[in-house]
Amino acid sequence: MKKVLIFFAIIFAAIAILSLIHTALDKGALGDRVALVKITGVIINSTDIIDELKEYRENDSVKAVVLRIESPGGAVAPSQEIYEEVRKLKESKKVIVSMGTVAASGGYYIAAPADMIVANAGTLTGSIGVIMEIPDISGLMEKIGVKAQVIKSGKHKDLASIYKTITPENRLILQDVLDDVHAQFISAVAEGRGMTFEEAKQLSDGRIFTGKMAKEIGLVDEIGNQQYAIRLAGELSGIEGEPKVISKEKEMSIFDLLKGRFTGRLLSDTISGVSLKYIFSP
Repeated sequence: MKKVLIFFAIIFAAIAILSLIHTALDKGALGDRVALVKITGVIINSTDIIDELKEYRENDSVKAVVLRIESPGGAVAPSQEIYEEVRKLKESKKVIVSMGTVAASGGYYIAAPADMIVANAGTLTGSIGVIMEIPDISGLMEKIGVKAQVIKSGKHKDLASIYKTITPENRLILQDVLDDVHAQFISAVAEGRGMTFEEAKQLSDGRIFTGKMAKEIGLVDEIGNQQYAIRLAGELSGIEGEPKVISKEKEMSIFDLLKGRFTGRLLSDTISGVSLKYIFSP
């Protein structure tokens, strides 16, 4: 019995030591580091990214964060939530963006407040705008002899119904909403890039740019790959030599792989009749 107790005591002691080592490593026993945060696919949820950014913001050993963006954008609210967290992070850490193949619309919204934006020469970026897509199946309903019975509490409660064509009055209401959200995007770009509102507005008509073009007009700072962005983050944060990089590797299911290509349209267009999106759709 005594030997069994000693055995378990050794096991518990080993676990405690390993826990202390893990904590020490997290607190910076290996020195200053650069964190790599990957934002991939259509942006429909901000929770995981915000939690990750918050964790690095509170970790004193992380001196800079590189945001690797591979995204055409997505829903407005999650993009704005991540944007706000990037702004908070920038108050205490250097934030560098590394753009991959596509970092457009909501993907650019997230990048805007960073200290520096690095893109590849052929990266597709920009697409600074908002889109609202509302299906109109009224013609089909009429052909098959089906009518929608609507009971509503106010005149405009069904202004985005898929069962009828949008009236001019309702179109103006929706356009006002879209213009307001677009103005929010322009303001974010102007603030992040040190432009006036009017200067940012000239670039915010939904056009896309290559990384090279974006650098020429002030939307990107440097041309380079992810490794260049990491080295730049180390230099700007005062880390000597090659910076140590930490990153949270996420397991990806088949659904996750498909989600990046199809989720934006499947979720926003079939679950809801109307949605606002910061998204580039080639």
